[in-house]
Amino acid sequence: MLTTKTILGAGWTVSSRLAGRGIDFITVLVLARALTPADFGLTAIASTLVFILDAVLEVPLILALTSLRDVTKSHLDTAFTLGILRALLLLTIVLSAAWPFAQVYGDNRLPALVAALAFGPIARSLYSPGMVKYVRQLSFRQSFSAELLGKVIASGLAIVVVYLGGGYWAIVVSSSFSSVATSVISYILAPYRPILSLKGFRELSSFLGWFSTAQVFTALGWQFDRILLGYNISRSDLGQYTMASDLAILPSQSLIGPAMQPLMAAFARINDDPERLRAAYLKAARFTMMFAAPTCIGISLTSDLIVSVLLGSKWTDAAVYLQWLGLSVALNAFYQPMHALALSLNRTNLIFRLSVIEACARIVLVLAGLYFYSLMGVIAARLVMSLIVFVMSMWSARHMIGTTLSSALMNLWQVAAASLAMATLVLLLRHQVDGRILNDIVQLALTGAFGAVVYVAALSVLGIRLRQYLTGLGTAG
Repeated sequence: MLTTKTILGAGWTVSSRLAGRGIDFITVLVLARALTPADFGLTAIASTLVFILDAVLEVPLILALTSLRDVTKSHLDTAFTLGILRALLLLTIVLSAAWPFAQVYGDNRLPALVAALAFGPIARSLYSPGMVKYVRQLSFRQSFSAELLGKVIASGLAIVVVYLGGGYWAIVVSSSFSSVATSVISYILAPYRPILSLKGFRELSSFLGWFSTAQVFTALGWQFDRILLGYNISRSDLGQYTMASDLAILPSQSLIGPAMQPLMAAFARINDDPERLRAAYLKAARFTMMFAAPTCIGISLTSDLIVSVLLGSKWTDAAVYLQWLGLSVALNAFYQPMHALALSLNRTNLIFRLSVIEACARIVLVLAGLYFYSLMGVIAARLVMSLIVFVMSMWSARHMIGTTLSSALMNLWQVAAASLAMATLVLLLRHQVDGRILNDIVQLALTGAFGAVVYVAALSVLGIRLRQYLTGLGTAG
Protein backbone atom coordinates (compact mmCIF):
# COMPACT_ATOMS: atom_id res chain seq x y z
CA MET A 1 0.00 0.00 0.00
CA LEU A 2 1.02 3.61 -0.44
CA THR A 3 2.20 5.42 2.66
CA THR A 4 1.07 8.79 3.95
CA LYS A 5 4.42 10.26 3.00
CA THR A 6 3.97 9.10 -0.57
CA ILE A 7 0.52 10.69 -0.76
CA LEU A 8 1.93 13.94 0.60
CA GLY A 9 4.75 13.76 -1.95
CA ALA A 10 2.25 13.14 -4.70
CA GLY A 11 0.23 16.04 -3.38
CA TRP A 12 3.19 18.38 -3.72
CA THR A 13 4.04 17.23 -7.25
CA VAL A 14 0.43 17.32 -8.38
CA SER A 15 0.00 20.77 -6.82
CA SER A 16 3.16 21.89 -8.56
CA ARG A 17 2.02 20.60 -11.91
CA LEU A 18 -1.49 21.91 -11.42
CA ALA A 19 -0.19 25.36 -10.56
CA GLY A 20 2.30 25.24 -13.41
CA ARG A 21 -0.29 24.02 -15.89
CA GLY A 22 -2.70 26.62 -14.60
CA ILE A 23 -0.17 29.34 -15.37
CA ASP A 24 0.57 27.76 -18.77
CA PHE A 25 -3.15 27.53 -19.45
CA ILE A 26 -3.79 31.18 -18.67
CA THR A 27 -0.82 32.12 -20.84
CA VAL A 28 -2.11 30.02 -23.73
CA LEU A 29 -5.56 31.60 -23.43
CA VAL A 30 -4.05 35.08 -23.60
CA LEU A 31 -1.87 34.11 -26.57
CA ALA A 32 -4.72 32.29 -28.34
CA ARG A 33 -6.82 35.45 -28.20
CA ALA A 34 -3.96 37.62 -29.46
CA LEU A 35 -2.47 35.27 -32.07
CA THR A 36 -3.86 33.05 -34.85
CA PRO A 37 -4.07 29.26 -35.28
CA ALA A 38 -1.41 29.61 -37.99
CA ASP A 39 1.02 31.07 -35.42
CA PHE A 40 0.48 28.05 -33.18
CA GLY A 41 0.83 25.72 -36.17
CA LEU A 42 4.19 27.26 -37.10
CA THR A 43 5.62 26.92 -33.60
CA ALA A 44 4.19 23.39 -33.37
CA ILE A 45 6.30 22.37 -36.38
CA ALA A 46 9.44 23.91 -34.87
CA SER A 47 8.81 22.37 -31.46
CA THR A 48 8.36 18.93 -33.03
CA LEU A 49 12.03 18.78 -34.05
CA VAL A 50 13.18 20.07 -30.67
CA PHE A 51 10.91 17.66 -28.78
CA ILE A 52 12.18 14.64 -30.71
CA LEU A 53 15.84 15.59 -30.27
CA ASP A 54 15.21 16.33 -26.60
CA ALA A 55 13.60 12.92 -26.08
CA VAL A 56 16.15 11.03 -28.17
CA LEU A 57 18.92 12.48 -26.02
CA GLU A 58 16.91 12.19 -22.81
CA VAL A 59 19.05 11.45 -19.76
CA PRO A 60 16.69 11.09 -16.74
CA LEU A 61 19.37 11.96 -14.24
CA ILE A 62 17.14 12.60 -11.21
CA LEU A 63 15.30 9.30 -11.78
CA ALA A 64 18.60 7.47 -12.21
CA LEU A 65 19.95 8.94 -8.97
CA THR A 66 16.70 8.09 -7.20
CA SER A 67 17.05 4.43 -8.21
CA LEU A 68 20.45 4.11 -6.46
CA ARG A 69 20.63 2.63 -2.99
CA ASP A 70 23.09 5.32 -1.85
CA VAL A 71 23.93 8.60 -3.59
CA THR A 72 27.47 9.97 -3.20
CA LYS A 73 29.16 13.18 -4.36
CA SER A 74 30.70 11.29 -7.28
CA HIS A 75 27.22 10.31 -8.44
CA LEU A 76 26.11 13.96 -8.36
CA ASP A 77 29.24 15.00 -10.27
CA THR A 78 28.61 12.32 -12.86
CA ALA A 79 25.00 13.43 -13.28
CA PHE A 80 26.08 17.05 -13.73
CA THR A 81 28.75 16.06 -16.27
CA LEU A 82 26.28 13.97 -18.24
CA GLY A 83 23.92 16.92 -18.24
CA ILE A 84 26.63 19.19 -19.65
CA LEU A 85 27.51 16.66 -22.35
CA ARG A 86 23.86 16.25 -23.27
CA ALA A 87 23.36 20.01 -23.53
CA LEU A 88 26.37 20.43 -25.83
CA LEU A 89 25.32 17.51 -28.02
CA LEU A 90 21.75 18.77 -28.24
CA LEU A 91 22.89 22.28 -29.16
CA THR A 92 25.20 20.93 -31.88
CA ILE A 93 22.53 18.73 -33.46
CA VAL A 94 19.83 21.42 -33.28
CA LEU A 95 22.02 24.00 -35.00
CA SER A 96 23.03 21.48 -37.66
CA ALA A 97 19.50 20.26 -38.34
CA ALA A 98 17.58 23.55 -38.20
CA TRP A 99 18.26 24.71 -41.76
CA PRO A 100 17.62 21.34 -43.53
CA PHE A 101 14.46 20.99 -41.43
CA ALA A 102 13.27 24.40 -42.62
CA GLN A 103 13.89 23.43 -46.24
CA VAL A 104 11.75 20.31 -45.89
CA TYR A 105 8.81 22.40 -44.69
CA GLY A 106 9.56 25.34 -46.98
CA ASP A 107 9.59 28.00 -44.27
CA ASN A 108 12.62 30.20 -43.60
CA ARG A 109 11.29 31.24 -40.19
CA LEU A 110 11.91 27.78 -38.74
CA PRO A 111 15.71 27.84 -38.13
CA ALA A 112 15.51 30.75 -35.68
CA LEU A 113 12.44 29.26 -33.98
CA VAL A 114 14.09 25.85 -33.59
CA ALA A 115 17.26 27.37 -32.13
CA ALA A 116 15.30 29.49 -29.64
CA LEU A 117 13.07 26.60 -28.55
CA ALA A 118 16.17 24.47 -27.88
CA PHE A 119 17.09 26.69 -24.91
CA GLY A 120 14.37 24.92 -22.89
CA PRO A 121 15.75 21.35 -23.03
CA ILE A 122 19.32 22.64 -22.81
CA ALA A 123 18.45 24.42 -19.56
CA ARG A 124 16.72 21.29 -18.20
CA SER A 125 19.97 19.38 -18.78
CA LEU A 126 21.65 21.66 -16.26
CA TYR A 127 19.06 21.19 -13.48
CA SER A 128 20.79 20.84 -10.09
CA PRO A 129 21.49 17.15 -9.33
CA GLY A 130 21.37 18.11 -5.66
CA MET A 131 17.57 18.17 -5.91
CA VAL A 132 17.64 14.37 -5.73
CA LYS A 133 18.14 14.67 -1.97
CA TYR A 134 14.59 15.94 -1.62
CA VAL A 135 13.14 13.40 -4.04
CA ARG A 136 14.64 10.52 -2.08
CA GLN A 137 13.12 11.96 1.08
CA LEU A 138 9.75 12.18 -0.72
CA SER A 139 9.87 15.93 -0.13
CA PHE A 140 8.67 17.74 -3.24
CA ARG A 141 8.08 21.23 -1.89
CA GLN A 142 11.39 22.37 -3.37
CA SER A 143 10.53 21.08 -6.86
CA PHE A 144 7.16 22.77 -6.50
CA SER A 145 8.77 26.12 -5.76
CA ALA A 146 11.31 25.90 -8.58
CA GLU A 147 8.78 24.92 -11.23
CA LEU A 148 6.14 27.41 -10.12
CA LEU A 149 8.51 30.39 -10.04
CA GLY A 150 9.90 29.41 -13.44
CA LYS A 151 6.39 29.30 -14.91
CA VAL A 152 5.46 32.69 -13.43
CA ILE A 153 8.58 34.34 -14.86
CA ALA A 154 8.10 32.81 -18.33
CA SER A 155 4.40 33.64 -18.42
CA GLY A 156 5.01 37.27 -17.55
CA LEU A 157 7.67 37.60 -20.24
CA ALA A 158 5.46 35.91 -22.87
CA ILE A 159 2.52 38.22 -22.21
CA VAL A 160 4.82 41.25 -22.42
CA VAL A 161 6.25 40.02 -25.74
CA VAL A 162 2.85 39.42 -27.35
CA TYR A 163 1.55 42.84 -26.36
CA LEU A 164 4.71 44.48 -27.65
CA GLY A 165 3.93 42.96 -31.04
CA GLY A 166 6.28 39.99 -30.87
CA GLY A 167 3.72 37.64 -32.44
CA TYR A 168 4.56 33.93 -32.34
CA TRP A 169 7.81 34.66 -30.48
CA ALA A 170 5.69 34.95 -27.34
CA ILE A 171 4.96 31.20 -27.61
CA VAL A 172 8.70 30.52 -27.81
CA VAL A 173 9.41 32.68 -24.75
CA SER A 174 6.70 30.87 -22.76
CA SER A 175 8.17 27.48 -23.67
CA SER A 176 11.89 28.14 -23.25
CA PHE A 177 12.29 30.62 -20.42
CA SER A 178 10.32 28.50 -17.98
CA SER A 179 13.03 25.82 -18.04
CA VAL A 180 15.82 28.37 -17.87
CA ALA A 181 14.36 30.01 -14.76
CA THR A 182 13.54 26.67 -13.11
CA SER A 183 17.11 25.39 -13.50
CA VAL A 184 18.57 28.58 -12.05
CA ILE A 185 16.22 28.39 -9.07
CA SER A 186 17.11 24.69 -8.51
CA TYR A 187 20.68 25.70 -7.60
CA ILE A 188 19.38 28.19 -5.07
CA LEU A 189 17.20 25.55 -3.40
CA ALA A 190 19.73 22.71 -3.69
CA PRO A 191 23.24 24.24 -3.79
CA TYR A 192 25.73 22.13 -5.63
CA ARG A 193 29.33 22.89 -6.54
CA PRO A 194 29.83 21.62 -10.10
CA ILE A 195 32.73 19.26 -10.76
CA LEU A 196 33.27 17.48 -14.06
CA SER A 197 33.61 13.76 -13.41
CA LEU A 198 32.32 10.43 -14.68
CA LYS A 199 33.41 8.29 -11.73
CA GLY A 200 29.87 7.21 -10.95
CA PHE A 201 28.88 6.42 -14.53
CA ARG A 202 28.93 2.66 -14.06
CA GLU A 203 26.23 2.73 -11.39
CA LEU A 204 23.99 4.99 -13.50
CA SER A 205 24.55 3.35 -16.88
CA SER A 206 22.29 0.32 -16.41
CA PHE A 207 19.31 2.56 -15.69
CA LEU A 208 20.09 5.12 -18.39
CA GLY A 209 20.82 2.72 -21.22
CA TRP A 210 17.46 1.06 -21.83
CA PHE A 211 15.46 4.07 -20.66
CA SER A 212 17.21 6.51 -22.99
CA THR A 213 16.90 4.15 -25.94
CA ALA A 214 13.20 3.71 -25.22
CA GLN A 215 12.78 7.49 -25.31
CA VAL A 216 13.85 7.52 -28.97
CA PHE A 217 10.89 5.38 -29.98
CA THR A 218 8.49 7.08 -27.56
CA ALA A 219 9.32 10.51 -28.97
CA LEU A 220 9.06 9.39 -32.57
CA GLY A 221 5.73 7.72 -31.94
CA TRP A 222 4.17 10.65 -30.09
CA GLN A 223 5.39 13.31 -32.51
CA PHE A 224 4.89 11.41 -35.75
CA ASP A 225 1.38 12.79 -36.27
CA ARG A 226 2.62 16.39 -36.09
CA ILE A 227 5.58 15.63 -38.34
CA LEU A 228 3.26 14.17 -40.96
CA LEU A 229 0.47 16.72 -40.60
CA GLY A 230 2.87 19.66 -40.72
CA TYR A 231 3.81 18.57 -44.22
CA ASN A 232 0.30 17.72 -45.44
CA ILE A 233 -2.10 20.29 -43.99
CA SER A 234 -2.10 24.07 -43.57
CA ARG A 235 -0.44 25.85 -40.65
CA SER A 236 -3.88 26.97 -39.48
CA ASP A 237 -5.32 23.44 -39.45
CA LEU A 238 -2.22 22.17 -37.66
CA GLY A 239 -2.66 24.92 -35.08
CA GLN A 240 -6.28 23.86 -34.48
CA TYR A 241 -5.24 20.21 -34.10
CA THR A 242 -2.30 21.04 -31.83
CA MET A 243 -4.44 23.20 -29.56
CA ALA A 244 -7.05 20.43 -29.27
CA SER A 245 -4.37 17.84 -28.54
CA ASP A 246 -2.77 20.00 -25.85
CA LEU A 247 -6.14 20.62 -24.19
CA ALA A 248 -6.95 16.90 -24.29
CA ILE A 249 -3.76 15.82 -22.51
CA LEU A 250 -3.83 18.67 -19.97
CA PRO A 251 -5.60 16.68 -17.20
CA SER A 252 -3.25 13.68 -17.38
CA GLN A 253 -0.19 15.92 -17.49
CA SER A 254 -1.40 18.00 -14.56
CA LEU A 255 -2.94 15.38 -12.27
CA ILE A 256 -1.47 12.00 -13.12
CA GLY A 257 2.02 12.51 -14.51
CA PRO A 258 3.34 14.46 -11.48
CA ALA A 259 2.18 11.75 -9.06
CA MET A 260 4.29 9.09 -10.77
CA GLN A 261 7.66 10.16 -9.33
CA PRO A 262 6.65 9.67 -5.67
CA LEU A 263 4.74 6.57 -6.73
CA MET A 264 7.90 5.13 -8.26
CA ALA A 265 9.79 5.91 -5.05
CA ALA A 266 7.07 4.18 -3.02
CA PHE A 267 7.08 1.10 -5.24
CA ALA A 268 10.88 0.94 -4.97
CA ARG A 269 10.62 0.77 -1.16
CA ILE A 270 8.34 -2.28 -1.20
CA ASN A 271 9.56 -4.13 -4.29
CA ASP A 272 10.88 -6.96 -2.09
CA ASP A 273 7.32 -7.75 -0.93
CA PRO A 274 5.41 -9.10 -3.98
CA GLU A 275 1.96 -9.18 -2.35
CA ARG A 276 2.25 -5.68 -0.99
CA LEU A 277 3.61 -4.39 -4.30
CA ARG A 278 0.79 -6.03 -6.24
CA ALA A 279 -1.85 -4.52 -3.99
CA ALA A 280 -0.21 -1.09 -4.17
CA TYR A 281 -0.08 -1.20 -7.96
CA LEU A 282 -3.74 -2.19 -8.34
CA LYS A 283 -4.84 0.56 -6.00
CA ALA A 284 -2.68 3.13 -7.79
CA ALA A 285 -4.02 2.01 -11.19
CA ARG A 286 -7.62 2.37 -10.02
CA PHE A 287 -6.89 5.72 -8.39
CA THR A 288 -5.36 6.95 -11.66
CA MET A 289 -8.38 5.93 -13.73
CA MET A 290 -10.82 7.32 -11.15
CA PHE A 291 -9.62 10.78 -12.15
CA ALA A 292 -8.58 10.27 -15.75
CA ALA A 293 -11.75 8.61 -17.05
CA PRO A 294 -14.39 11.14 -15.92
CA THR A 295 -12.18 14.14 -16.70
CA CYS A 296 -11.35 13.04 -20.24
CA ILE A 297 -14.92 11.94 -20.96
CA GLY A 298 -16.18 15.25 -19.59
CA ILE A 299 -13.83 17.17 -21.90
CA SER A 300 -15.13 15.16 -24.85
CA LEU A 301 -18.78 15.79 -23.98
CA THR A 302 -18.30 19.54 -23.56
CA SER A 303 -15.60 20.22 -26.18
CA ASP A 304 -17.70 22.78 -28.04
CA LEU A 305 -18.37 24.75 -24.86
CA ILE A 306 -14.72 24.56 -23.73
CA VAL A 307 -13.42 25.93 -27.03
CA SER A 308 -16.10 28.62 -27.23
CA VAL A 309 -15.52 29.87 -23.69
CA LEU A 310 -11.74 29.61 -23.55
CA LEU A 311 -10.49 30.21 -27.08
CA GLY A 312 -13.14 32.05 -29.07
CA SER A 313 -14.78 31.70 -32.46
CA LYS A 314 -11.59 31.43 -34.54
CA TRP A 315 -10.84 28.06 -32.90
CA THR A 316 -14.14 26.36 -33.81
CA ASP A 317 -12.52 23.44 -35.66
CA ALA A 318 -10.53 22.56 -32.54
CA ALA A 319 -13.79 21.59 -30.79
CA VAL A 320 -14.41 18.71 -33.21
CA TYR A 321 -10.89 17.40 -32.75
CA LEU A 322 -11.04 17.81 -28.97
CA GLN A 323 -14.23 15.76 -28.78
CA TRP A 324 -12.40 12.64 -29.98
CA LEU A 325 -8.91 13.32 -28.68
CA GLY A 326 -10.29 13.63 -25.15
CA LEU A 327 -11.49 10.04 -25.31
CA SER A 328 -8.12 8.79 -26.58
CA VAL A 329 -6.30 10.21 -23.56
CA ALA A 330 -8.50 8.43 -20.98
CA LEU A 331 -7.10 4.95 -21.63
CA ASN A 332 -3.54 6.23 -22.13
CA ALA A 333 -3.50 7.28 -18.46
CA PHE A 334 -3.53 3.60 -17.44
CA TYR A 335 0.04 3.32 -18.75
CA GLN A 336 1.42 5.70 -16.12
CA PRO A 337 1.29 3.47 -12.99
CA MET A 338 2.72 0.57 -14.97
CA HIS A 339 5.59 2.79 -16.13
CA ALA A 340 6.31 3.84 -12.54
CA LEU A 341 6.23 0.18 -11.50
CA ALA A 342 8.71 -0.82 -14.22
CA LEU A 343 11.12 1.94 -13.21
CA SER A 344 10.91 0.96 -9.54
CA LEU A 345 11.83 -2.62 -10.49
CA ASN A 346 14.57 -1.38 -12.85
CA ARG A 347 12.77 -3.07 -15.75
CA THR A 348 13.83 -0.46 -18.26
CA ASN A 349 14.33 -3.20 -20.84
CA LEU A 350 10.60 -3.86 -20.72
CA ILE A 351 9.88 -0.15 -21.22
CA PHE A 352 12.17 -0.26 -24.25
CA ARG A 353 10.30 -3.18 -25.82
CA LEU A 354 6.93 -1.55 -25.21
CA SER A 355 8.17 1.72 -26.68
CA VAL A 356 9.32 0.00 -29.86
CA ILE A 357 6.01 -1.82 -30.27
CA GLU A 358 4.00 1.30 -29.56
CA ALA A 359 6.02 3.49 -31.94
CA CYS A 360 5.78 1.02 -34.80
CA ALA A 361 2.04 0.52 -34.32
CA ARG A 362 1.42 4.27 -34.02
CA ILE A 363 3.36 5.07 -37.20
CA VAL A 364 1.47 2.46 -39.20
CA LEU A 365 -1.93 3.56 -37.87
CA VAL A 366 -1.26 7.27 -38.37
CA LEU A 367 -0.04 6.72 -41.93
CA ALA A 368 -3.11 4.64 -42.74
CA GLY A 369 -5.43 7.13 -41.08
CA LEU A 370 -3.99 10.10 -42.94
CA TYR A 371 -4.05 8.25 -46.28
CA PHE A 372 -7.67 7.14 -46.06
CA TYR A 373 -9.40 9.81 -43.96
CA SER A 374 -7.01 12.79 -43.72
CA LEU A 375 -6.90 14.58 -40.35
CA MET A 376 -9.87 12.75 -38.84
CA GLY A 377 -8.17 9.50 -39.78
CA VAL A 378 -5.15 10.50 -37.70
CA ILE A 379 -7.45 11.16 -34.74
CA ALA A 380 -9.08 7.75 -35.25
CA ALA A 381 -5.59 6.21 -35.24
CA ARG A 382 -4.93 7.78 -31.84
CA LEU A 383 -8.15 6.28 -30.50
CA VAL A 384 -7.15 2.81 -31.65
CA MET A 385 -3.65 3.31 -30.29
CA SER A 386 -4.99 4.20 -26.84
CA LEU A 387 -6.74 0.82 -26.67
CA ILE A 388 -3.52 -0.94 -27.69
CA VAL A 389 -1.56 0.90 -24.98
CA PHE A 390 -4.21 -0.05 -22.41
CA VAL A 391 -3.90 -3.75 -23.27
CA MET A 392 -0.09 -3.61 -23.31
CA SER A 393 -0.09 -2.00 -19.86
CA MET A 394 -2.20 -4.81 -18.40
CA TRP A 395 0.01 -7.44 -20.02
CA SER A 396 3.17 -5.74 -18.71
CA ALA A 397 1.87 -5.60 -15.13
CA ARG A 398 1.02 -9.28 -15.34
CA HIS A 399 4.53 -10.02 -16.58
CA MET A 400 6.21 -8.05 -13.77
CA ILE A 401 4.12 -8.76 -10.67
CA GLY A 402 1.65 -11.46 -11.65
CA THR A 403 -1.60 -9.46 -11.81
CA THR A 404 -4.07 -11.35 -14.00
CA LEU A 405 -6.00 -9.66 -16.78
CA SER A 406 -9.28 -10.47 -15.02
CA SER A 407 -8.09 -8.87 -11.75
CA ALA A 408 -6.92 -5.78 -13.63
CA LEU A 409 -10.29 -5.40 -15.34
CA MET A 410 -12.31 -6.12 -12.20
CA ASN A 411 -10.19 -3.52 -10.43
CA LEU A 412 -11.68 -0.90 -12.78
CA TRP A 413 -15.30 -2.00 -13.19
CA GLN A 414 -16.67 0.54 -10.71
CA VAL A 415 -14.82 3.37 -12.44
CA ALA A 416 -16.17 2.24 -15.83
CA ALA A 417 -19.75 1.96 -14.55
CA ALA A 418 -19.65 5.37 -12.84
CA SER A 419 -18.17 6.97 -15.97
CA LEU A 420 -20.90 5.43 -18.12
CA ALA A 421 -23.61 6.74 -15.79
CA MET A 422 -22.05 10.20 -15.84
CA ALA A 423 -21.75 10.26 -19.65
CA THR A 424 -25.35 9.14 -20.14
CA LEU A 425 -26.86 11.72 -17.80
CA VAL A 426 -24.64 14.54 -19.08
CA LEU A 427 -25.73 13.79 -22.66
CA LEU A 428 -29.36 13.87 -21.54
CA LEU A 429 -28.80 17.17 -19.75
CA ARG A 430 -27.12 18.74 -22.77
CA HIS A 431 -30.00 17.60 -24.96
CA GLN A 432 -32.49 19.32 -22.66
CA VAL A 433 -30.62 22.59 -22.10
CA ASP A 434 -31.56 25.36 -24.52
CA GLY A 435 -28.42 27.17 -25.65
CA ARG A 436 -30.46 30.19 -26.65
CA ILE A 437 -31.37 30.82 -23.01
CA LEU A 438 -28.12 29.94 -21.23
CA ASN A 439 -24.80 31.25 -22.52
CA ASP A 440 -21.82 28.97 -23.01
CA ILE A 441 -20.13 29.89 -19.72
CA VAL A 442 -23.21 29.00 -17.68
CA GLN A 443 -23.77 25.80 -19.68
CA LEU A 444 -20.16 24.69 -19.13
CA ALA A 445 -20.29 25.39 -15.38
CA LEU A 446 -23.67 23.70 -15.00
CA THR A 447 -22.69 20.64 -17.03
CA GLY A 448 -19.34 20.24 -15.26
CA ALA A 449 -20.87 20.48 -11.79
CA PHE A 450 -23.69 18.10 -12.70
CA GLY A 451 -21.28 15.54 -14.18
CA ALA A 452 -19.02 15.67 -11.10
CA VAL A 453 -21.95 15.12 -8.72
CA VAL A 454 -23.30 12.21 -10.78
CA TYR A 455 -19.88 10.55 -10.97
CA VAL A 456 -19.12 10.84 -7.24
CA ALA A 457 -22.63 9.64 -6.37
CA ALA A 458 -22.30 6.67 -8.74
CA LEU A 459 -18.96 5.69 -7.19
CA SER A 460 -20.54 5.90 -3.73
CA VAL A 461 -23.43 3.65 -4.77
CA LEU A 462 -20.91 1.18 -6.19
CA GLY A 463 -18.95 1.08 -2.93
CA ILE A 464 -16.22 3.67 -3.42
CA ARG A 465 -16.35 6.74 -1.20
CA LEU A 466 -13.59 9.14 -2.17
CA ARG A 467 -12.85 10.39 1.34
CA GLN A 468 -12.51 6.87 2.74
CA TYR A 469 -10.55 5.80 -0.32
CA LEU A 470 -8.03 8.62 0.11
CA THR A 471 -7.78 7.88 3.83
CA GLY A 472 -7.08 4.25 3.00
CA LEU A 473 -4.32 5.24 0.65
CA GLY A 474 -2.73 7.44 3.26
CA THR A 475 -2.86 5.03 6.19
CA ALA A 476 -2.17 1.75 4.46
CA GLY A 477 1.25 0.13 4.52
